[in-house]
Amino acid sequence: EPKRKAAFGSVGRRIPYRILHVISQDGESLGNMHRAEALKLMDQHDLKLVLLCENAEPPVYRLMTGQQIHEEQLKRTEKKKASPKAGMVQKELSFSSAIAKNDLETKTKQIAQWIEKKYHVKVTIRQAK
Repeated sequence: EPKRKAAFGSVGRRIPYRILHVISQDGESLGNMHRAEALKLMDQHDLKLVLLCENAEPPVYRLMTGQQIHEEQLKRTEKKKASPKAGMVQKELSFSSAIAKNDLETKTKQIAQWIEKKYHVKVTIRQAK
């Protein structure tokens, strides 16, 4: 089974930055501190350091329990599922209002298959003369 990529940046002891902005597990800012101080704090409280924002200066890390990390990862996966996908497929089907019964049944079956595959379906009905 392939390894899944973590939803967070570096978790734990592998921290490439010397100076960090640390946030406590309650959400309070502990200010900027050296990596060694942050690791000592992490060990004292039996928590993990999780990278929240790499682009900030200095990078922002938060002290979290394993349970908090798990819950945060679940929230992020739910958000990802809820957000619209860039490669969303849209299918379009058009037919006349004077369509034969068999043709109508065939096309409705096709629409049902597309909906099962979670495609967006656009149906256009043209009025017969």
